[in-house]
Amino acid sequence: MATNGYSIQPLTAHTWDAFSALVERHNGIFGGCWCINFHPDCAERGQGHEGNRALKKRLVEAGQAHAAMVMIGDEAIAWAEYGTPEELPSIHHRKQYLAEADVTPDYRVTCIFVDKRYRKQGYAKSALAGALEQIAARGGGVVEGYPHEIGEKRMNNSFVYNGTRTMYEDAGFEFVRSKGLKNTVMRRTIEPS
Repeated sequence: MATNGYSIQPLTAHTWDAFSALVERHNGIFGGCWCINFHPDCAERGQGHEGNRALKKRLVEAGQAHAAMVMIGDEAIAWAEYGTPEELPSIHHRKQYLAEADVTPDYRVTCIFVDKRYRKQGYAKSALAGALEQIAARGGGVVEGYPHEIGEKRMNNSFVYNGTRTMYEDAGFEFVRSKGLKNTVMRRTIEPS
């Protein structure tokens, strides 16, 4: 998908260097996370910046980590991570989520990140739209996202790691329920492409 000077590309071994450069420009994202915190627990997870980087690269190369990356030329400027519940089981407020679950989604969108130079320009929405397109290409299904309820007080970007409820509503998601203090469960069914 290409539009308005940017394209959407999947995170693969081929696009790893662009993803890696984006993460490196932001010191590993949220303290060296490398967007692995939602993947299953394993011995490598939480081993610092280099350990997290190596784990994410291994997951990408094995086809177990997915994201829609917003690219300007060869530079990644944003992404939306998605995957199956098996690939991304470690969501925030998981105990409450499981206790109140009514449906097991086919896919989850767990993290959206935008390069600080490109924030407030709509690229988070573009990344989410790209993830939904990639999910449609994989056969579609029920997709959940866990965005944040934004009140009057501005929240730090590290707390808005998955976008806002309004952004998801604009993308056709419906509110299902609250999760934790300021998180929500939003859902949409994506038809196969």
